Amino acid sequence: MKKNRNVGIVGVGQSVFSSHREEVNQPEMIHEAVVEALEMAGITMADVDCVVHGNMELFEMVHQPDLWHTIGTGSWGKETLRVTTGGTTGATLVAAADHLVASGLHDIVLAIGFEKLQEGHTTGGITNMADPLWGRQLQTGALTGMTAAAIIEEFGAERARKAAMTYRILMDKHAMRNEKAHRRLGLEFDQADELAVNSPALVGELRMIHMCSQSDGACAMVFASEEKAKQLCAQPAWIRDHITVHREEMFCIFGNAPVLSTHRYAAQKLFARNGITDPLSQIDVFEMYDPSSWWGIDWLREFLLLEGDAHLRMVENLDIAIEGKFPVNPSGGVIASNPIGATAMIRVAEAALQIMGKAGAHQVPKPVRQAMASGFGGTMWTVLLLLTKDIPVLG
Repeated sequence: MKKNRNVGIVGVGQSVFSSHREEVNQPEMIHEAVVEALEMAGITMADVDCVVHGNMELFEMVHQPDLWHTIGTGSWGKETLRVTTGGTTGATLVAAADHLVASGLHDIVLAIGFEKLQEGHTTGGITNMADPLWGRQLQTGALTGMTAAAIIEEFGAERARKAAMTYRILMDKHAMRNEKAHRRLGLEFDQADELAVNSPALVGELRMIHMCSQSDGACAMVFASEEKAKQLCAQPAWIRDHITVHREEMFCIFGNAPVLSTHRYAAQKLFARNGITDPLSQIDVFEMYDPSSWWGIDWLREFLLLEGDAHLRMVENLDIAIEGKFPVNPSGGVIASNPIGATAMIRVAEAALQIMGKAGAHQVPKPVRQAMASGFGGTMWTVLLLLTKDIPVLG
């Protein structure tokens, strides 16, 4: 992706994530993330040129919440853009902020993603957003057992179920290091069989323990031009490239067309134009949007362009652990925290923190020079981003 100028992430802020943030309203919750992001960047709202704001309005059923939220951000009178692209909203906010700065239109942009799901009804929002016949595959959102069934058919029930539970326990071990994560359960590997049997069934092989939560929370990020970023931050996380792919026109009553997954297609395109021939060695950490542990293990194969059972072996060998060869979701991932309008932004924010060396207790121990983050939405909408420690070469 050619740019007029480089863009660096210089500030990251996150609220505490929980199933119910009843002690704060929406502006107060967002305020937590905004203050943290501005403090990390060493600026005030007066330095911000533009605010990019997004969530899933259908879920809380509050129209144009960005207007209300000015009392929590201090952004009264600032140029503001509102963005919503479903589950990918947070990643789209990042892409929009990057373009606003790279284009030269603004020097410093603040992006804010949030959701306060306990104030609304997620399932009600999803089931009313599409035609019940034409869009019936969209009605369940992430609640689907199809991926689990496919993995079991390909690799056998015993191995597939064990891999899914190993992935889930690893994500919880990561979340236990992240003080802001919502679900921090303290799971151990010797509990795997018990959890698989006793966790409530949702759809087919998909059980509650495999599935992401509904969370309240907010994330804010500060994006700056190269000149400003160098002034504000000793080590910005530079945005090298990003790509958006979706299959909305194929996601209908006729079923899925026999084409590449949007994840694999996005990875192929992004890697090709950035000289990545071996993602396992050239990427140091991956913050992946993983709505369930079944999707998590399946999508490792797609995003990393793996074949056969290589993705299962990565999980079985614990290669995806924080201390492993290829750390995945050191933050705990979507399974740990899922404030939907912010969820995909959190993936980018956490990847940026790894590059900046500011991830705290869940910082990857090896050097992180290049990180990848993904976002996911209902119609197989994929956003894939690359961040680097070194300033990208323009052109």
